[in-house]
Amino acid sequence: MKRLSLAIILACCTLAVAAQEDGFRVNYQGAKPIIKDFACAYLASLFVDVEECDLEGLGLYADLQESIKCQDKGLPLEENRTLTIDQKNGFLVYEHKHSEYLSRIEMCYWNEADGKHKLFACNRWSFENGKPMTGQFDVLNFYRYDNATKKMSWCETPGFDVEYLDKAYALPRTGKDITVTTWDKNGKKTQKTLKWNGYGFSY
Repeated sequence: MKRLSLAIILACCTLAVAAQEDGFRVNYQGAKPIIKDFACAYLASLFVDVEECDLEGLGLYADLQESIKCQDKGLPLEENRTLTIDQKNGFLVYEHKHSEYLSRIEMCYWNEADGKHKLFACNRWSFENGKPMTGQFDVLNFYRYDNATKKMSWCETPGFDVEYLDKAYALPRTGKDITVTTWDKNGKKTQKTLKWNGYGFSY
């Protein structure tokens, strides 16, 4: 499944190679960045040196960017779209519904135990009638933010491999753990919890 995960990440072409290696800056006001600062920095980085062939995979992220701008201006979102930014709990969720289909982007971050870094996650998943579709552009990505440099860089999934077949991941709006839901061939659901340990996750 790890090979599949990497293939999907490459297909998305979410970041230029240089941006992945060098990281990108998170701009913020106040004492420390909040979830909206991380989200805006991440979204902006996706469109740096983007190739025309990559635009299809970036469409939902562009919609999220536009929705954040609309919310900032107090304007209504387009039909069948919702955006929740929970600054207090460091969580963002954007959903776009179309008939029986649902596209969702979640973002959140964790303070690492060393007090010097934060772990940021962006989780994009697609559903049909409530069941994951394993869409071409679905992916769970992690980035590490350095408090000193104020930069965020892509990092390996900390402590587990992301699996895409008949699974969905839910980032925590409250608490610190990730919920993994699996569907069997009969449609029955089971759930497991990936526990946060201060640096990564484990079952």
